[in-house]
Amino acid sequence: MRLVIKYGGTSISSAKDIQTVANYVNTLSKHNEIVIVCSATSGTTDDLIEISQSIKNENKDKAIQLASKIINRHKQLAKQTIKKSTIRKKLLEKLDVDFRELVALIEGMVLLGEVTARSMDYLISFGERLSIKLISFAINDLNKKSIYLTGKEVGIVTDSNFGESIPLMDTTRLRVSKTIDQQFTKKTIPVIGGFTGADQHGHITTFGRGGSDYTATIIGTCIKADEIWLMSDIDGLMTADPKIVKNAKLLKEVSYVEAIEMALFGAKQIHPRTFEPLLTKKIPMKIRNSFNVKNEGTLVTDSPSISTKNTVKCVSSIRHNGLIDIRGGSMVGNPGTAAKIFATLAKAGINVMMISQNPSESSITIVVKNTDLDKAVNALEMELLGKIIKKLEVTTDVAIIALIGLGMRGTVGVASKVFGAIQKNNVNVAMITQGSSELNLAFVVKNSDTNVAVQALHDAFELDKIN
Repeated sequence: MRLVIKYGGTSISSAKDIQTVANYVNTLSKHNEIVIVCSATSGTTDDLIEISQSIKNENKDKAIQLASKIINRHKQLAKQTIKKSTIRKKLLEKLDVDFRELVALIEGMVLLGEVTARSMDYLISFGERLSIKLISFAINDLNKKSIYLTGKEVGIVTDSNFGESIPLMDTTRLRVSKTIDQQFTKKTIPVIGGFTGADQHGHITTFGRGGSDYTATIIGTCIKADEIWLMSDIDGLMTADPKIVKNAKLLKEVSYVEAIEMALFGAKQIHPRTFEPLLTKKIPMKIRNSFNVKNEGTLVTDSPSISTKNTVKCVSSIRHNGLIDIRGGSMVGNPGTAAKIFATLAKAGINVMMISQNPSESSITIVVKNTDLDKAVNALEMELLGKIIKKLEVTTDVAIIALIGLGMRGTVGVASKVFGAIQKNNVNVAMITQGSSELNLAFVVKNSDTNVAVQALHDAFELDKIN
């Protein structure tokens, strides 16, 4: 079987974790062809982002201090992980090359006094460059052949949209399949850095946070993998956040479209484009726990078995948002009003998470993140207040509650059951949306009502009894 296995940062953040991963991969490789995709070790990407902030603030000492923290952490991991002295020495030499390059890059960025999107991608790519060496050498330490490759080296070619790049799939498919097949012929396990590729000029690009999942599915489709596994510190997708609902259950099987919705609503922070490559090739994916490999996790597939098509599968929530009610009599029957509102917000770099408009067209309600709220209100007031908008009403600290499940489609009485359960718990609903697919029903409540609402809906739909 051809497997692509992606490990998140929490799965490879101690010497013991890295050794566990290497042992597991070594055992699996006896009967399977395996590609490993790795995130940076836990906290490394955050430290690299903080370095960029320090450079912007002209705080060179803080930037160098953070770089030293990253260097020391990885040196310690290398020394503690690798048992054979010759392999350990070689690993430390390879890491030293990266360390010198990282420090030189930081000093160059400090001299220029700026952080561009291109230099930022180059900087934050170091997390994965370091982690793949640790994993690859840990596999070597078990007398198994392994090679480490960055996204650029394996052949992932992207556009030049630094920070949010998109792969050029035809070119990528040819290059990646050739590179991986060469390694499989040599019985070598490739360990690939997630999150990054390179544009056609060879400049390093990144897919954005969570991009290692995306790398795994890109590679999986390129090499026609039988399965893709996303390994992290959770057992799989759950019926609700277990921190909110104590009796939340693991979902054994979901469809791609359900998983996309669950990922967007925080069931597991998966890159939003992760599923795109799978939709055409229909490769099954498993979301599993690297610390509990006996558990098969959640299977994500194109067509789940009938026994798993529950009405509602999951109750999710996103807290800390702001609601803006936009009103104006001149909005009624005026073509292009919504376009002007959303163009104004897009120009200010604000993502609208949820939209609702009443049939009279006299108001549009939108939800944005709390962090974007001031910027959104300011942009709308500056551009449109007194023209097409007469009044803005703002509600801070609201949460989006979403019910997700393919079985909701065409099922009568779902909405009445939802709002009956909410009403019994004295929770006020500020806004409701449901798409024509009926896959997702979402509504807005106060942040303080989130836990009560999620628990009430989990109980109402008896999700603790799910198969």
